[in-house]
Amino acid sequence: MRAFRLSTSLHPVMAGLFVTALSAAVLSATVGMARCQDPVPAPSSQDPARNELDRETSPYLRLHKDNPVHWQPWGEAAFARAKRENKPVFLSVGYAACHWCHVMAKESFEDAKVAAFLNEHFVCIKVDREERPDVDEIYMVAVQAMGQQGGWPLSVWMTPDKKPFFGGTYFPPEDRYGRAGFLRVLQHLAKAWKEQREDLEKGADELAAHLQKVLAPVAPAGEPTAKLLEKLVPMSEERFDGDFGGFGSAPQFAPKFPNASELAALLRTTDAHALQMVTKTLDAMRRGGIYDQLGGGFHRYSTDRRWLVPHFEKMLYDNAQLAELYLEAFLRTENGDYAAVARQTLDYMLREMQADNGGFYATQDAQSEGVEGKYFVWSMAELQAVLGDDAPFAATCYGVTAAGNWEGQNVLHLAGPVAAADAARLESARTRLLAAREQRVHPATDDKILTAWNGLAIAACARGYAVLGDARYLAAARRAATFVLTELVKDGRCRRGWHSGKAPLDGYLEDQAMFADALLQLFEVDSDPRWLEAARQLLAAMVRDFGAEDGGFYFTARDHEALIARSKTPTESSLPSGAAMATMALLRGGLLLGDQELYDRAVACLRANHDLLQRAPAHLASLVAALQFHLADPREVVIAGEPGDPRTQALLQAAWRRFPRVAVTTLVHAGNQEALARLSPVFVGKVPVDGAPAAYVCRRGVCAAPVSDPQRLLQD
Repeated sequence: MRAFRLSTSLHPVMAGLFVTALSAAVLSATVGMARCQDPVPAPSSQDPARNELDRETSPYLRLHKDNPVHWQPWGEAAFARAKRENKPVFLSVGYAACHWCHVMAKESFEDAKVAAFLNEHFVCIKVDREERPDVDEIYMVAVQAMGQQGGWPLSVWMTPDKKPFFGGTYFPPEDRYGRAGFLRVLQHLAKAWKEQREDLEKGADELAAHLQKVLAPVAPAGEPTAKLLEKLVPMSEERFDGDFGGFGSAPQFAPKFPNASELAALLRTTDAHALQMVTKTLDAMRRGGIYDQLGGGFHRYSTDRRWLVPHFEKMLYDNAQLAELYLEAFLRTENGDYAAVARQTLDYMLREMQADNGGFYATQDAQSEGVEGKYFVWSMAELQAVLGDDAPFAATCYGVTAAGNWEGQNVLHLAGPVAAADAARLESARTRLLAAREQRVHPATDDKILTAWNGLAIAACARGYAVLGDARYLAAARRAATFVLTELVKDGRCRRGWHSGKAPLDGYLEDQAMFADALLQLFEVDSDPRWLEAARQLLAAMVRDFGAEDGGFYFTARDHEALIARSKTPTESSLPSGAAMATMALLRGGLLLGDQELYDRAVACLRANHDLLQRAPAHLASLVAALQFHLADPREVVIAGEPGDPRTQALLQAAWRRFPRVAVTTLVHAGNQEALARLSPVFVGKVPVDGAPAAYVCRRGVCAAPVSDPQRLLQD
């Protein structure tokens, strides 16, 4: 079995934060000490509770609807029950593509003995982290404050008023991997709740106060100048793996995540070593097992520093960000391999992740037939059965051996350079292997449609059309945007997600910001006024309902459910922060709408986060990208001409393919001129010159003389 990647050994709570009698209980539960012999009581016949997840729309929650655990969805009813019955709450957070979530479910949540103890002593709540990122963030930070590394499944114990007092991630059913068994931990916590409750509640109060400070930090504001970018490259260099690319902690540099936002920010600098870090990483990733060599698209992360063995789930947000990153790298370097990876990744998204209704699904599982990676790995015998005489050639290219490179099987990767003369032969082998793989049992797809992640996918498809010229990507972006606007937006406010015709949850800052930014990017390549008008409404509601007093943004709206903390931190991990995307959307929207107040609101967010940008820019890479855009003194480029005129298309291509993007660009023609002029002063008076298409390059409405030569546009 692969070694577990996230440290979840039990620890006392963080020194200096709070010390309670629980620490002693936890220490006595650690591996190697005598097993607790407390009997496991049978569930009470008086208990009216039942598993309530069959009423939920989340595919992840519905996976647990038949567990003997009396799971409740997150909500006031569950916490009211905990207060009424005087029980602590056990919160389990996961997601459908999470391998170790499935493992813990099978080992513990499907076990009648464990379920009986949980039902007797705790009120059990199950949360889909993709539906409730607000809940996930708070309790993940709490677990990290307890001295543990975060991860999923997330396991947290809390008081009936939602204040956490203990947590971890994966717990095995018995003592294993240096971790205490789950049932034994439950027994100690139930005993501590009965005998040391006052101490537990005191520690929980202190931790809740700590979370409020951490998640809504108060920091001095400052001007967003180029000085804030000085630490970006040095911070990245400290964590860079010079041998295999990517970022991590030496000497293992594993697990290794794509870090798309950080790479994108580095790509936009003029530093030569920054570019080297980016290209080394992108080359290693596209050649490694983290990249699906047959079907395109990227797996979640690599378990080793060489990018060879991935954690096999695929996430929509990773693939959307990486497709756009490879497109930008192609424009910067003119390396055609990057364009090919972007195309294959977008093709994967359209083929496997886009629903018939136009929306994009959330994730694909790591396992099929209950085995992680089974769908993706190959034996030498399987290769020979499909390819016959071409098998030795493909085995050499893809690094396939009889012994295998992971658990007796082979994760396909490009083991060496492929000569130009062999490219067609390898492509033929890839096509045949992919067709054979299609006959296998596919990993499950979490087919809920999330607004924020669809925003990233729409933006990637729009960018794919602009750079690669493939109309399929524009059509996909239009379909997705239409679906989200129809099903997930009402009165300028986004819902979180959609499944089975329902969109039950309010959206978060990232939903509002990522979808607004996507509509603006789609408008830049499609020039349909409806996208700009919808973005305008989203931005207005975002500022009104999510804006913070200091110029930043809260993750939840003013009318959201009140939790024990309201986050407004701009730090990020695998996803761009909502604050960063809000800032970028306001910058773009302010320029396209000719609205200086919107633009200034974005600058206010940069000012509010000055301290963090100065101290740790690599941890706020998407906000750094917004700062880079602002510092470049961006322009509005309006091209006036008919879409079918090759001269118009030449001007558009020159504008779209400039790197870095330091302008917003759109097309004005007879069909949209009147509507755009009503929306924004930017488009007023922009007409062809002497019958020829013309490009107007403007700064806050002040325009230079129009140009008709694409080369001139590239130079301006």
